Amino acid sequence: MRTATITRNTAETQIELTLNLDGSGKSNIASGCGFLDHMLTLFARHGRFDLTLTCKGDTYVDDHHTVEDIGIALGMAFSKALGDKKGIVRYGNMILPMDEALILCAVDISGRGMLCYELAIPTAKVGTFDTELVQEFWLGFVRNADCTLHIKQLAGSNSHHIIEGAFKSLGRSISTAIAIDQRFADEIPSTKGVL
Repeated sequence: MRTATITRNTAETQIELTLNLDGSGKSNIASGCGFLDHMLTLFARHGRFDLTLTCKGDTYVDDHHTVEDIGIALGMAFSKALGDKKGIVRYGNMILPMDEALILCAVDISGRGMLCYELAIPTAKVGTFDTELVQEFWLGFVRNADCTLHIKQLAGSNSHHIIEGAFKSLGRSISTAIAIDQRFADEIPSTKGVL
């Protein structure tokens, strides 16, 4: 089973995270940031990952450190759980409608951290959540998961719908990319022989 447990403690956050890539979409998330809890619950459900997360962060300052550090820890967990990446499909993509929003996401489990981010979120906040932190979350993730993510908004005017569409679409795209292709289960999906 492809699983990982990450403990990450800094002066700003204390994170415990457990990830099962071959789960059923169950989650138990307490980040201290309600909107992020909602997004990660959707991400896990649509990706069919089992995710348990607790974070105690300096949210009295703002949510920045909590959101960024959880992105880092989640990326670390994906990298650890994938191991040598033998047999994975490697690529995944989805165009996902979320009411008026339409979000394109594509992923390459490439061994190279790259984020191409094109969400035009119209408001600075959703509730108390700073919407600029969506990009910070995925930057932390790709740098530690060593993958390439493209997130592109094709339509949308509601901030909540745009962000939710991105998390759902990325869950499904990543799920496709990390699936094992039984035809090539003993191969690294790269002409270089390593990812």
